[in-house]
Amino acid sequence: MEIRELQKDHQIRAAFPVMNQLRNHLDEEEYVALVKEAKEKDMYRLFGLFIGEEIVAVIGFKPMITLYYGRFVWVCDLVAREDKRSLGNGEKLLSFVHQWATEEGYEKVALSSGLQRENAHRFYEQKMNYERVSFVFKKDLER
Repeated sequence: MEIRELQKDHQIRAAFPVMNQLRNHLDEEEYVALVKEAKEKDMYRLFGLFIGEEIVAVIGFKPMITLYYGRFVWVCDLVAREDKRSLGNGEKLLSFVHQWATEEGYEKVALSSGLQRENAHRFYEQKMNYERVSFVFKKDLER
């Protein structure tokens, strides 16, 4: 088992089947374009958890600074392949981000989770000791 950064187009593309289980509103081309743009403009990092050469889980995150949290890492995406869930893969990736954040001088790790994802909420609160601190609101703007 190994965690590797996905930097090249073919690596990013290889993670799509796993990421698509979380971000199923994106097609493969849109996903690749958004990852590349986020990496270029927003310091987004994408890592895969590999068993052999097979990606079983992915995590995307970016360092941020806000007045509310100070210096922190925002976890944008975390998903394990459906047939590899509840095996500790999410815990391994999130723990990796905790270590990365600490080594890079960040003080916190934060994330949001969809209201319907109750199993994920239990994982974050009970297994990973995250605390529920806010609601996230969004508004779709007309183009």
